[in-house]
Amino acid sequence: MQPSSSLQPRVTAILVCANGAGFLDRTLEALAAQTRPPENLVVVDVGSTDGSTNALSFGGAAQVSRIPSGRPFGEAVSHGERLAPQADADEQVDEWLWLVGHDNAPAPTALAELLGAVEIAPSVAVAGPKLMAADQPAKIEAFGESMTRFGRSMTLVADELDQGQHDNHTDVLAVAAAGMIVRRTVWTALGGFDPALPHVDASLDFCVRARLAGHRVSLVPESRVITAGPPEDFGRRALHESRRVRFHRQAQLHRRMTYAPAGLLWLHWLSLVPFAVGRSIGHLVAKHPGAVGGELAAAFAVAFGGGAATARRALARNRRVGWTAIEPLRVSWRRVLERRITSRDVEIAHVEDAAVPRASFLGDGGLWVVLAAVVVSAVMLGSVIGSPALTGGGLLPVSDTVGRLWQNVGYGWHTLGTGFAGPSDPFAAVLAVLGSITAWSPSWSIVLLVLVSFPLAALGSWFAVRRVTTRVWVPVVGASLYTLAPPLVSGVMSGHLGAVLAHVLLPWFFLTILAAHRSWASSAGAALLFAVIVAGAPSLIPLMVLGWLVALAAGWRHAHRRIAIPLPAIVLFAPLVWAQIDRGTPLAILADPGVPSATRAPSALQLAVGSPLPDWNGWLTSLHGVAGLGGVVAALPIVFAVLALPIGATAIGALLGHRWHLAAVALGFAFAGYVSAFAATHVALTGVGSTTTIIWPGSALTVYWFALVLATAVGLDTLPRLAPGLGVVAAGFVGLAVAPVLAGVFLGTASIAPTTGRVLSAYVNAEAQANPDVGTLVISPLDDGTLGVSLERGQGSTLDDQSTLDATALALSPAGRRLTTLAANLASRSGFDPRPDLRELGVSFILLGDAGGSGSAANADDGAAASDVSASAASADGTAGTDGTAGTAGADGTGGTAAARALHTRAAGSIGQNALFTSIGDTTNGTLWHYEGRVDRPSTGSATVETTHVLVLLVLGIVFGATALLAIPTAPRRRRAVSNVLEADEPATTFDEERDE
Repeated sequence: MQPSSSLQPRVTAILVCANGAGFLDRTLEALAAQTRPPENLVVVDVGSTDGSTNALSFGGAAQVSRIPSGRPFGEAVSHGERLAPQADADEQVDEWLWLVGHDNAPAPTALAELLGAVEIAPSVAVAGPKLMAADQPAKIEAFGESMTRFGRSMTLVADELDQGQHDNHTDVLAVAAAGMIVRRTVWTALGGFDPALPHVDASLDFCVRARLAGHRVSLVPESRVITAGPPEDFGRRALHESRRVRFHRQAQLHRRMTYAPAGLLWLHWLSLVPFAVGRSIGHLVAKHPGAVGGELAAAFAVAFGGGAATARRALARNRRVGWTAIEPLRVSWRRVLERRITSRDVEIAHVEDAAVPRASFLGDGGLWVVLAAVVVSAVMLGSVIGSPALTGGGLLPVSDTVGRLWQNVGYGWHTLGTGFAGPSDPFAAVLAVLGSITAWSPSWSIVLLVLVSFPLAALGSWFAVRRVTTRVWVPVVGASLYTLAPPLVSGVMSGHLGAVLAHVLLPWFFLTILAAHRSWASSAGAALLFAVIVAGAPSLIPLMVLGWLVALAAGWRHAHRRIAIPLPAIVLFAPLVWAQIDRGTPLAILADPGVPSATRAPSALQLAVGSPLPDWNGWLTSLHGVAGLGGVVAALPIVFAVLALPIGATAIGALLGHRWHLAAVALGFAFAGYVSAFAATHVALTGVGSTTTIIWPGSALTVYWFALVLATAVGLDTLPRLAPGLGVVAAGFVGLAVAPVLAGVFLGTASIAPTTGRVLSAYVNAEAQANPDVGTLVISPLDDGTLGVSLERGQGSTLDDQSTLDATALALSPAGRRLTTLAANLASRSGFDPRPDLRELGVSFILLGDAGGSGSAANADDGAAASDVSASAASADGTAGTDGTAGTAGADGTGGTAAARALHTRAAGSIGQNALFTSIGDTTNGTLWHYEGRVDRPSTGSATVETTHVLVLLVLGIVFGATALLAIPTAPRRRRAVSNVLEADEPATTFDEERDE
């Protein structure tokens, strides 16, 4: 039964204080100023250390009690209620508790309005005021609470100016704890707030239980109380997003377990952790990575922390009506949707007026420069169009199935040479992703990347230059300079796929890392690009780390968004780094991925003009031997210095403009890129034949050239009217400088060539269809009089199976030495019995390449740094000992082409006259023989290797999957606005620190 309205109300105010020195005095004054003051005041100090209650005085009527710190608000209220005086049995009073926090300063009429409302409605057991913001007293902070059908709590009105628009909404599901009054008998009967809800939703749950017990809950809009923040912030510093999410989600899950029907309780329990994983993915997509930890912690806490059983018993003990009684007071999905739309509109309103550069991609030349790059690519690489694969230089076809591509990612058994177990190159993961895009023909993705490299470089550089300039035509010049960059053109023609990919992606990395301070999507995008760039060009690791550190220092206030950018790359490189350091070759981490190819070191001046090879961007090769042009060849250094003058002068001249700081940073990175390229020419890591070769300097020159283009663009942007002409001249000079190497396919100087995808002969490929592990011993007489030896499996080596761990090995493995000894003796007449080696190495075919071929290193289980068999492997009389050592190989001992031909003739005679081998005949790759004897099936790795491969793939999947989800843009994007102000120079206009702009 409800108390009679004739009973005299008596109010005990319970003031909870937790380090509230900044608010308590104001709250006490507000309590003293009440037109209808409370009869009693109990102050509960929750372990305050700021002395806020030491000298507390409230006209002698206050009763102060202290409890240990960390106790929740509800426990403090219950403690105060037990201390409050109770009415005698014969007193005709209606006792009420008024819950007040130290930051809740009530208006003078607040209590009077609350009591007036409950006096005329005896069925109301809980009433709450309108909570107003402490810093904006005219703004509603919270007014009423409810929940959806799935238990998500919602504040009915929040962050709105108070214009009386909600004053007619009084009957609600719940009210906030701050300033609420509750009938004392109801408080004690229900047991107060649920101890399992110490932070949020305690008042919501209490009001729900009061409703189910047959009482009403009402809002009193005329009563106003100030509040300084949400309940989870009471007595605490600002919470990190992860803890805030955990508090709210844990409260929701606890209430779900409490309110669920008994028959479905087990289903709710089983769904706690799986749903948390799915919601964590949603948080990543929504750009709330900080919420993932809180989401998972909340699920585990509710699933295994207990508390729901006690809450269910308390609910059942006091329940008098069914859930249908509160159904009309729940929040409908229509209202939830309206709230989300409104929130989205507010975000858009805060970002749509932000200024962007005036240059338009469609209207100001961006589209045209990309189309021009498409034409250049189509003309210069026309013979590549339609080809299923590419070979030559650093390229080979990739595996013909997506499954095999991913088998080579992370860690596993490599069929390279005699086979070995170990970590894969990080670039193998990039190739697997590319090959998966064109799953029907994985090698065609490489062809496609080469074809679109020029348009993509133009596209990225146009947006990058637009970011630091204001004139509409400057991005066109910058994009032209970057698209015709010597490192890109030389990288394409020489088959350095990783360096080409780094060149294409570097402008996008620049854009994303600049925006990472205000956008989780940009931060995650920068992390993915960082990983792909260093995977394709490991020599860029120092420069990329330098760029990350500079961005981190420049945006230190938002360091939490940039701090983890290198994380995916670290995870990707970890197995290889561990293996190289364990082997004592840490510098080998910087080795270029792909097929090892000999690179001659350019001079310092050639590097300065952007040429990664010592042929002056192909001009030396093109003019060599042309009659009457000897003087031009000699003058090439002067010619290139003149061609580079417009870019160099404009870039340095940018230091004299008003945006000198941008130019200075760009030139600083240009210098770092140049130094790195110069250092690369002095570091030899990868074995090619019997020698080692330098790191490809074109990767570092990409950074050098990009930074130089940015500095040049800044200079053009600040120059007077002669700037357009200077930009055209600079672009024209660069086009002239790279013309020979750009036309390398027509001139026959390009290393890359289209191929059908077969590495070995059609006969071997046919055999490999039935026996994928069939081995082919490839012997190639080289121009220097040595034998290049390699062991190919199946249809031949693929690009994704190449390994820098193998190419940077300091010595041959025992199996590698056995392979070279076998090849040396096969190439010379001797009494050596090759059958044991052929059987154990799994060799069924012998392929003798043409004289003077490039050859390839023999690959062993731990790699072969120098696997070519020297000319001294054969004896003077044409015989070879079983140890593979004897006299000279060349016919005349002079080496060179003559030695290669002589070595080829002798090897062909030796193998052809051996009765163990059946001649297949000449093929496009050389002369082929078949060994008819029995061979053993090669090892494919142990169960441990396979388990390690799965674990590494799982870790990579989790890290890169989470980063990719976070990189998907979901927040409102700004609309174009006309402005001459650089976007990079403007302050961030982020509405919500944890959302994208």
